[in-house]
Amino acid sequence: MIDQAAFARALLDPALPAPADSLAWNGSDPAARLAVHRNNVMMSLLGVLTDTFAVTRELVGDAFFRAMGRDFVRAQPPAGPVMAEYGAGFADFIRAFAPARALPYLPDVARLEWLRLVALHAADAEPLSAAEIAARVGAAADLAHWRLRLHPSFAVLRSDYAAVSIWAAHQAARDLAGVDLRASETAWVVRRDLDVEVIPVDAAAGVFAAALLAGQSLGVALEAVGREALVLDLPATLAALIRCGALVAIEPTETANE
Repeated sequence: MIDQAAFARALLDPALPAPADSLAWNGSDPAARLAVHRNNVMMSLLGVLTDTFAVTRELVGDAFFRAMGRDFVRAQPPAGPVMAEYGAGFADFIRAFAPARALPYLPDVARLEWLRLVALHAADAEPLSAAEIAARVGAAADLAHWRLRLHPSFAVLRSDYAAVSIWAAHQAARDLAGVDLRASETAWVVRRDLDVEVIPVDAAAGVFAAALLAGQSLGVALEAVGREALVLDLPATLAALIRCGALVAIEPTETANE
């Protein structure tokens, strides 16, 4: 019986020969058959990366993207059969990929594209209505000890570069002439109905929402903003979360019940 682990390694590494016990059903050369299969697998996985990271590919060009993609596929082959879940480590791979260091914003652009894919496939949840929010807030004796639970699709991107503007410029087919590439940016990512939205916000709103995502209470989330010496417009931020359908529950912590 063929060594499947050895076959998998040879499938992704063209420097490796076909396993010694490989046989072709029609008696043809196993090495030639493996080469065809190897090419088909690589092209399929590169196609998945191209579909998910379209802006990243546009920024570096097709030849560079394919070369980078091949290295990623060999370093991090799929761990499961669902191709829609492939590419989770691509942004971190780009950050360590020496030829891409001339584009320091590239990893965060890729991360934004990945967060959009994750949001697209995230579970559904019904946002709270304005009346439900008012009722829960009115019943809270100390709202600082309550948790604001966000939609399963919700994510926060914080970048030291203009990753959000770069991504948005490509959506509108605009050039980057007016974009300060080194301006740090933050965005919320959330799916509303079937549409994934990328919502630029200030750094304080990003820190606040990230703390809520981590399960922190409202009070602790505000403390997280303060530790970074940022100023949060809490009413405006809560209104923005409600407006984009991100707020799905308001729940007391154990402290709130004491």
